[in-house]
Parts: sequence; structure tokens; C-alpha cells
Amino acid sequence: MTIPIPSGARVWLATGRTDMRKGFDGLALLVQETLKRDPHGGHLFVFRGRRGNLIKVLWHDGQGMCLFSKRLEHGRFIWPSPADGTVAITPAQLGYLLEGIDWRLPQRTWRPEAAG
Repeated sequence: MTIPIPSGARVWLATGRTDMRKGFDGLALLVQETLKRDPHGGHLFVFRGRRGNLIKVLWHDGQGMCLFSKRLEHGRFIWPSPADGTVAITPAQLGYLLEGIDWRLPQRTWRPEAAG
């Protein structure tokens, strides 16, 4: 899943658990009241459910509100604890998260070659 993240947009994780029955309005209200952010400001807000296998991403693209969701068939999305407060991640880390990869410490697959 690829979300077209505009340059300058930030990605915010809503730590803890979110009721995944919430839609556009319920999640936008959480962004305002819990994260203290503007849901219409062009940033992405990511929420995870209780089981950990479902996330929703709320984003206003300038024309309207978008709601993306992804459910993993196996495994769980890596998520910060509520004690971490509001967590901002990079668009690259969001890509890892959406693939079910631990975004906190991704491993590079290359090694520098020795000069010969």
C-alpha cells in the first residue's frame, strides 16, 4: 500500500489503542482532542486497533478527507506504548510500518565495499 505523501507532511502515530469502528469524523475528533493537531492540515494520522493487526490512516489531501486501512493477515503492527505520547515518524518509517516491518530499527541490506 502506497500513500502519496506530499513533501512537508508529517506522519503522527496515535499511541495506544483506538476503537477501529471509528470513521472519518470519530478519528478527526481524536486528532483534535487527543493529539491536539488539525486533522485538515495535510498531515497523516495513524491509528492502531486493540488486536494490533489493523491500522487506519487519516489524511486531508486538500480536497477532502481520506481514510486508508490495512489489516495484516499474519503478525502485528509494531506500535509505541501510550507512555511515549505523540510520536512522529518519517514517511519512510510509515512505509516500513505498512509492510509489517519494525520501523524503529530497520536493517540496511547493504554493506560498504572495501577499497581494493
